[in-house]
Amino acid sequence: MIRRLVSYIFLLSLFTMVFPAHADNLPKLYLYNWNNYISQDVVSQFEKECKCHVVQDYYSDNEEMLAKIASGAAGYDLIVPTGNAVESLIKQKELLPFDYSQLPNFHNIKPEFRGMWFDAKNQFSIPYAYTITLLGYNVEKMKALGIPTNTWAAIFEPKYLEKIKGKVTVLDSQRELMSAAMRYLGYSINDTDPEKWKRARNVILKAKPYWAAFNAGSYAKELSVGNIWLAHGYSGDMFTAQMEVAAKKPEAFHIEYSTPKEGAVLAVDNMVIHRTSKNPELAHRFVNFMLEGKNSAELTNLIGVGNPNTNAMRYIKPNLANNRTIFPAATELANLEMLKDLDRHHRRLLNRYWIQIKVN
Repeated sequence: MIRRLVSYIFLLSLFTMVFPAHADNLPKLYLYNWNNYISQDVVSQFEKECKCHVVQDYYSDNEEMLAKIASGAAGYDLIVPTGNAVESLIKQKELLPFDYSQLPNFHNIKPEFRGMWFDAKNQFSIPYAYTITLLGYNVEKMKALGIPTNTWAAIFEPKYLEKIKGKVTVLDSQRELMSAAMRYLGYSINDTDPEKWKRARNVILKAKPYWAAFNAGSYAKELSVGNIWLAHGYSGDMFTAQMEVAAKKPEAFHIEYSTPKEGAVLAVDNMVIHRTSKNPELAHRFVNFMLEGKNSAELTNLIGVGNPNTNAMRYIKPNLANNRTIFPAATELANLEMLKDLDRHHRRLLNRYWIQIKVN
């Protein structure tokens, strides 16, 4: 997603936070978020309404955030982790429970996004936004070459890849790439059977010679300028690439994106309050503010991510609200899976397979 397109900046030491000082004595809300994952206009509105400052720090993936928290970083009021990272933070007792008397807008959350597996009672987490890992592609090139764009076969089958060798990128992420291969083979992304992982690894190794790169940072830009024709990545990034191409007049080609029929990864990001928060009341006010439909809709309109807020739908641009890739139907949603946390043994095993993939 777009949150991974911009290099993150470490503003923290291992054990303490270092934030810029403000000249006034207004209260401050410390937000640890994915880069470019909130509308600055919404932040400014909240600061004006609550007479406070929102001080942001950024991370590029859940593992970075979890490592920072595990190292003792303190003082964050709110963090925006994905479901499997929420599960990990709950296990580590890093989160404060929400006081729902301060969250009257929680009723706006769609029923299908409540009580998810990582927090069955929404005691510690409130859904914020979601993305889908899918395929983005150059419409004209794929059509001319007869390459299907609704299946993971497009990035794994040599009979297709030989037509677009050097014009394909896949995410530089062991969980995401293995998940795509697992779904291509008909397995759950959370299946940890070593034999199935080996098969997925072999599928990846067979396709690897045809790929231009493992790319988790600049693939949307490469797609939008025509350097690559097919990319494995996040729905928000594909939306950005599509908008960049559409802004060029005349358009030399078009970008579309689709969810493979075999299924894909759904990443639901959530607002949580860290146990070291110095201002949990202000954190609740921010969460409730973000649960207002108009405020929630701003992120979708900005970067094309999915929205779990019912009331937001009336404020989302029609071209996005009617986009079935961003807002899949119930039957399509059922074909998506969320990544679950791995235990230490399976982490080591997956790391071993990943090293084999990268060095061979």
